[in-house]
Amino acid sequence: MAAGDTDVKIASDAMILLGVAEIASFSDGSTRGGIAENLYPFVRDMLLGMYRWSWSMKKVALQQSVTTPANEWTYAYPMPSDSLTGVPVAMFNSTTVGVHPLNSGWDILGADLVTDMTPVVIDYQFRPTEAQMPTYFIQLLKTATAMYFAEPMTDQITKAQHWERVAFGNPAEGGRGGLFRQAAATDSLGSPSQVIADYPLITARLTG
Repeated sequence: MAAGDTDVKIASDAMILLGVAEIASFSDGSTRGGIAENLYPFVRDMLLGMYRWSWSMKKVALQQSVTTPANEWTYAYPMPSDSLTGVPVAMFNSTTVGVHPLNSGWDILGADLVTDMTPVVIDYQFRPTEAQMPTYFIQLLKTATAMYFAEPMTDQITKAQHWERVAFGNPAEGGRGGLFRQAAATDSLGSPSQVIADYPLITARLTG
């Protein structure tokens, strides 16, 4: 894990890559601080959601809500507050080892998982702190952040395109090359993972 990394430190390192002055905090009153405060969480969550990173997964037994769903379902189970997407990766109605996930019999209603079953155990992707993220992901995050910071901070689209190639490879790779490919390959060595989303926004952001 990359102990000592923070959101401000990663954003500041991205600014150094762009050749602009770093910041001390998002609220330092500078234009750069305001840009970073608005864009950095988006970039971080985008990267987390692009792949089922092994270190961003949890398995928990959900606690049943005291409120009954106002629909066809019997029980409501609030999703964990640190859930990245608000949707489970897998849902089980048993704590027994080796049971298979269920593809039906549940739904998401607002911030709750609703079902007729009990108990409810889920696998879900959470939002780790920067200090919990491994070094290979931090390096990817810095370059992707530089990509999104480049145009508003330097007004140079060529810098944005350069850091896009470093982070995600050539456009023909569909956002799966560069440091992203390396990070995903490194992560899969410890725990095989799956790509769970495509992000045409990466290329559209720079070519649209």
